[in-house]
Formats: sequence, structure tokens, C-alpha cells
Amino acid sequence: MEVSGIVKRISDTQNISAKFKKREIVVTTEEQYPQHLAIEFVQDKTDLLDNFQEGEKVSIGINLKGREWTSPQGEVKFFNSIQGWRIEKQQSAPSPAAPSGNESTETNSNFSTPPSMAPYEEDDDDLPF
Repeated sequence: MEVSGIVKRISDTQNISAKFKKREIVVTTEEQYPQHLAIEFVQDKTDLLDNFQEGEKVSIGINLKGREWTSPQGEVKFFNSIQGWRIEKQQSAPSPAAPSGNESTETNSNFSTPPSMAPYEEDDDDLPF
């Protein structure tokens, strides 16, 4: 999977234990309803964030991770995380007024909304908020 957006924040590397370290980046998506997604990079992947700064457009290869945990009281909970494994700077798209010299009609699909995630119509929304 891939996430594209603008870097909002990059944290310092956290050494969780002698054998485990992680680093977090927050990316704001560029869509009708922007989302602030916290993506963690772990182990040797933490160094990938060294060459990035806030405000840059990036594409991040991600994996969704899920785990189950049982509390001492026996209550079962589930946790999700987004883990990055690749990050690349995106080139800014040329403005429509400035010809790029490339006559291809292909468009950049990094920012398109998948059909299953299309914005909802107000009449179709039965949520109370």
C-alpha cells in the first residue's frame, strides 16, 4: 500500500529497548478531507527519515499491522498500526498553464480517491455526527 501527502512532523528516534528502535512521521493527505496519519518506521528503517523535512511532499510505502492483546482482567483488545518501509520525495506537478513538454494524457493517480473511498453524499450519511 502507499500513502501520499505532506510531511507535518518527524520525531526523533526512540530507543524502546536495546534491540528495538522506532521513529514516527506524520503525513497530511491531500484530499477533500485531509487526514493526519502517524506512520512509524522501525529498526534500520528509522534512518530513511533523515533526508526529509516538514513541508515536503512524499509517498510512503506502508504495511498495516494489527495485534490482539488480553488485559489482566481478561478483556481482549485489538490495536492497529501503520508501518513504513519506503519513503520518496514527490515532484510537484506542473501547473496546467505551464506546458510540461510531455504530451501524454496520463494523470498522476497518487492523489486520486479510490472508488470505495469516494466522498459521501449528505443524504447517504446516517451517522449522528
